[in-house]
Amino acid sequence: MIIDAHQHFWRLDRGDYGWLTPELAPIFRDFGPRDLAPHLTRHGIGGTVLVQAAPTLAETEYLLELARETDFVRGVVGWVDFEAAGAPEEIARLARHPKLVGLRPMIQDIAEDDWMLNPSLAPAFEAMIRHDLTFDALVLPRHLPRLRELLARHLELRCVIDHGAKPEIARGHFDDWAEQMTALAQETTACCKLSGLLTEAGAGAGHPEVAPYAEHLFAQFSPSRLIWGSDWPVLTLAASYGAWFEMAMSFISDAQDRQAVFGGNAMALYRL
Repeated sequence: MIIDAHQHFWRLDRGDYGWLTPELAPIFRDFGPRDLAPHLTRHGIGGTVLVQAAPTLAETEYLLELARETDFVRGVVGWVDFEAAGAPEEIARLARHPKLVGLRPMIQDIAEDDWMLNPSLAPAFEAMIRHDLTFDALVLPRHLPRLRELLARHLELRCVIDHGAKPEIARGHFDDWAEQMTALAQETTACCKLSGLLTEAGAGAGHPEVAPYAEHLFAQFSPSRLIWGSDWPVLTLAASYGAWFEMAMSFISDAQDRQAVFGGNAMALYRL
């Protein structure tokens, strides 16, 4: 089964998407299961992982309800306030939902670069381990040394790095990002999502711009630790669903490797 391991739904009138403004006109509207379903059918995709897009419990509850109603949503990555005293209890409550598979603090939007290393967050990370949840690391290149330290503290924490840590492809920044990703691949058990790269490459970019970054991820993490995702509908700021699907497929020739990156690894990581 092909799995799209990173997609979003949102409804603007919910009012908690602080990053989603009219300036992002192509995606400043509601997106739901009926919008995504034709793309999944067209490309033979059997299931998805629905990922949070707002730092609120209310949005996580909204996504879990959508997942309950939508067969192709196999899992939900939600949000919890890791800083709250009651975070472990909240994680335990959400983990009882059969489709809650992970949590994602929106680290890229947090001003303090060392936030994830705050000792007060340790109970939340330990609760994720107890309840067999995956940590989606929404980080930028500058966070990668901190992520390495975090994973050294919590060796049993299952982690996947979203969007290849958002390398600054449009600005041609490669070396520092590549060095940090190599260290993470070698020193931790983290997986990495093959997603979001076209968006980071900027308008008009394509295979030539994305290929060096994708190839580095394959070289360091290997197909056994890479997981394909569309990042739809954010993807549509840069390309169509089909264009990214076909481009990502073009990076892999081996049938077993394709099966792993486009489904098997997601099934294992998220316990789908």
